[in-house]
Amino acid sequence: MAGLTGRACAALAASVLLAAACSSAPPKSPEQERADAATAERIYAALEGDPIFYFRDVEVSVDNGVALLSGYVWTTDALYRAQEIARAVPGVMRVRDHMELERQGNRGGGDGTGSG
Repeated sequence: MAGLTGRACAALAASVLLAAACSSAPPKSPEQERADAATAERIYAALEGDPIFYFRDVEVSVDNGVALLSGYVWTTDALYRAQEIARAVPGVMRVRDHMELERQGNRGGGDGTGSG
């Protein structure tokens, strides 16, 4: 019975170590930090350069080439366009979308009619 307890204890310790190893990514190198920051800037510039949609309320972060888009857009077309723009930026490996559709009048306390 003591052997079984020892094996169970060893298995538990191994699973705890494995979980800890999987839950913490290694720190990024300074080069990767700079590359991610540069990629985020390129995404911001591409979003701002779009002649059709307004992306000022979209936030961008990049982690190891994975772009995270968050914030607000006003139409589903704008949401899909932001994803498309980000995917086309050099250095982007994948795009994660956490953007929300902002319905007219839901932000800023207005009624959406422009009447104050």
